[in-house]
Amino acid sequence: MPEPRTAEPQLLARLTVTPGTDPETWIAEHTEELRELVDRHGAVLVRGLPLDDRDRAVAAVRRVIGAGMAEREGFAPRDPYGPGVYSSSHWPADQPMCMHHELSYAAETPRLLAFACVTPPSSGGVTALADSRAVLADLPAELVARFERHGWLLTRHYNPFVGIGWEDAFGVKDRAEVERYCADHGATAHWDDEGGLRTRQIRPAVVPHPVTGERCWFNQIAFLNEWTMAPDIREFLTSEFGPEGLPFNTFYGDGSPLDRATVDLINEVYELHTVREPWQAGDLMLLDNFRTAHSREPYQGRREIVVGMGDPLRH
Repeated sequence: MPEPRTAEPQLLARLTVTPGTDPETWIAEHTEELRELVDRHGAVLVRGLPLDDRDRAVAAVRRVIGAGMAEREGFAPRDPYGPGVYSSSHWPADQPMCMHHELSYAAETPRLLAFACVTPPSSGGVTALADSRAVLADLPAELVARFERHGWLLTRHYNPFVGIGWEDAFGVKDRAEVERYCADHGATAHWDDEGGLRTRQIRPAVVPHPVTGERCWFNQIAFLNEWTMAPDIREFLTSEFGPEGLPFNTFYGDGSPLDRATVDLINEVYELHTVREPWQAGDLMLLDNFRTAHSREPYQGRREIVVGMGDPLRH
């Protein structure tokens, strides 16, 4: 594993509130402070709010994110709880969701994310964080330069057998609407003979922060790559649907494949800069989606996290 070259400041600011505090009132009174802490640190954790009930958690997240942003092009199903507010992704509990920036493959991305913990798992399940600026600084310069020249390519295969169907991902049932959406958002769409949708889109791997202009490693190159999948799952999907039938895969922007060593290296650099805080019932966490990557680690037991997406930006 490479050695970190950067000394990073505290990524996750922490606040503790008095037990019994009304969450909506407290959030309304402290919204400006919370936003300032997110801007300063990249993420903030509020502990002690009574959010161990879904309705309260949803209301708190709505209060934080404002109007909210509807998710399009999701890679796993979610339960909707209102504009911009959802369950966490339905992803196997024993499989990690590696470091990524929410919807970094889409043309429109939330700048603000909010998470509220209704039920913490009995073990694991941490939503870990990493500073995208520090990750960028510790990746090999030649690798970064290649991605800056070409961007990164995401291919997707929406089918009724694996992952999420295109109707749920795009929130429509009309093929023509999907085609219009893709054309408007820089993706190509192709329908296969079985009714599945295949899309391709090239996105920048490094973007300027929308406020500070700092360069951020902003993508899902490693998470959505075939080499990050569990070997048995990758082998099964490849044998069933062929190498081009995986629900998602990533490449250099010129179409060249990524090898396992490169994907492993990216994940190792993320690990160097990972901050972990186990969930407690009622926790509220906000993060700057451009500056801060997040993951979800494997867990045991029931886990319920409410997720909100706000402050959409087109990039």
